[in-house]
Amino acid sequence: MISKLSSKCPVNWAVLAVLGGLTLSLSEAQDDPSFSVELPELYVTSSHTATVEPASTYGAPVSRLELNPQFDLQVRNIAEAQGDVSIRGGIFENTGFRVGAATLVDPQTGHYFAEIPVAPEMLEGPSLLVAGDNAFAGFNSTVGTVDYSWAEISQQGSAAVGFGDNSMNYQRLHQATLLSVDQSVVWGAEVETSRSESSGSIENGDHNFIRYSGRLQRVGEYTQTDFFAGYQSKYIAWPELYAAPYGSNESDEVRTSLFLFNHSQNYGPESSWEATVYHRRHHDHYLFNRDSISDRSFVHQTEVSAAALNGAQAMSDIFKVNYMIQLTTDEIESTTLENNFTSRDYAKISLLPEFLLSEKGERRVSLRAGLSYDDTSRDVSEVSPMADVTWTNGDDTYYLSFSQASQVSGYTAVGGATGGLFASNPNLKREVSRNVEVGATVKRSDWSVKAAAFLREDADLVDWTYSFGATSARSAKNVDIDTYGLEVIGSKRFGQLELLASATILDKHEDYGDPSVDASFYALNFAKLRLTAAAVWRATEQIQIRVDNEYRDQADNLLREGRDTALFTHCGVYYAIPEIDGLELNASIENLWEDDFQEIPGTPGRGRQLSVGARYSW
Repeated sequence: MISKLSSKCPVNWAVLAVLGGLTLSLSEAQDDPSFSVELPELYVTSSHTATVEPASTYGAPVSRLELNPQFDLQVRNIAEAQGDVSIRGGIFENTGFRVGAATLVDPQTGHYFAEIPVAPEMLEGPSLLVAGDNAFAGFNSTVGTVDYSWAEISQQGSAAVGFGDNSMNYQRLHQATLLSVDQSVVWGAEVETSRSESSGSIENGDHNFIRYSGRLQRVGEYTQTDFFAGYQSKYIAWPELYAAPYGSNESDEVRTSLFLFNHSQNYGPESSWEATVYHRRHHDHYLFNRDSISDRSFVHQTEVSAAALNGAQAMSDIFKVNYMIQLTTDEIESTTLENNFTSRDYAKISLLPEFLLSEKGERRVSLRAGLSYDDTSRDVSEVSPMADVTWTNGDDTYYLSFSQASQVSGYTAVGGATGGLFASNPNLKREVSRNVEVGATVKRSDWSVKAAAFLREDADLVDWTYSFGATSARSAKNVDIDTYGLEVIGSKRFGQLELLASATILDKHEDYGDPSVDASFYALNFAKLRLTAAAVWRATEQIQIRVDNEYRDQADNLLREGRDTALFTHCGVYYAIPEIDGLELNASIENLWEDDFQEIPGTPGRGRQLSVGARYSW
């Protein structure tokens, strides 16, 4: 806990002010157990953010992505309500979420990809898969994958409560227990429950959430097995939530269940495998007018079952084979689908041989080159090549990569009505993305830098567009886009102060082949320049101050009201009570400057949220 952290560094308000006006501002205490044990480092291999948990509700897996320079979380209401996650200028449906060996799929729309009813304490990550790693291990996600693994259970528990303006309140209870321990096998169990409600930071922006999750775990000398079950229910309201620009007060009620089995095994220094099987059910009820159930009410229920295997087999000291397979089947019941496109089977197989070309001490040069095969029961198949060369020298890594990935669109885009609020397109083609990039990572004891430059060519990307002469709120169309990008992430430690900063530059050239397209909601909704700055300061043995800042200069969009620039700051103060071991108090603020930037064009931006809370850990 914080009281165990030592600091001899005096108050340095000048440094804090430079990082975004750190006027005593406050963010929610983390629910991650690492927060109560030791301060996580902000190196490029770590979390990339200072504030891991939100100020507006309890923590969720998606919470760790907000203001993270690797991800662009475009928020409706709050991040945990409905957040679209894009990577390197892609759109939300180009992003996959992998837990264990399997990517979790929502066949209706990528808006629900991040609906994962798992307590953050149960997961390690997120890490990011891009380029060849995503082409190899990603599933139906052309640009990148948010990758989580199952954490090992340790004996611990906590209870947390929080209150804030806008009638916000939340409660959490978490308990992890080791059931039995012997020389070779450890059994553990973990459960949590969380709830949250608020009237919202703007009018008609309320929410009401609840989540239950639990797992049973067996850890052997070289194995780990997890049995998981989780459920969450969320009511979300927001003006023009999805159907901008028609001025409606909309709502969405979603319920998600997930049952999952995961097993991993190591059987050599270069050989291991991991298998995941899951079943996911997701139900949503969307109202165009939250006050009238008869005014355009949409109900969908999807069911997905999947099995995946991911591993590496060493064939010799200089050669191994990486392999991945995922099989998925889904079906949907919907009030909006007009044809028989209500079920689909998917398969992906990847083989990626890896060769050690040379090794001299800490200097290694390796080559990976392979293929992936994607197919479904309704779409044409695609074979995609991937290759990269990596040179490592101790903690330094340099690489050159070429990869291709492909995916098919969800039912809302391809299988729904061809008119109305959301106009589907039954003629949408399979998307194919090709990526070339060069990058490097340099790490030292107290600083690190990671940089990458890339060119991505997306053919037949599925975007949602708007035409001023049409009656639909948005229409699904294919588009060819070239994306040029440069990203740099660096971290530095100054005694008791840890800093992380990043810069991302993007440029795009698009061709819709359709002169009726006047604006894009997603594919052209990107930051030309995005800067982030994070700081963690151990002010005393009992006090920590954490701050995240993001500045963005967004590409022009005819649907966006207000400025194309934004500055967001989330920050907080955490205090460990010396007299009560395990008790932490916190005060927090989200969107300090109350920036009303429209993260989704036409959808109102969020307001400011303040909260105070307490957490007792045992």
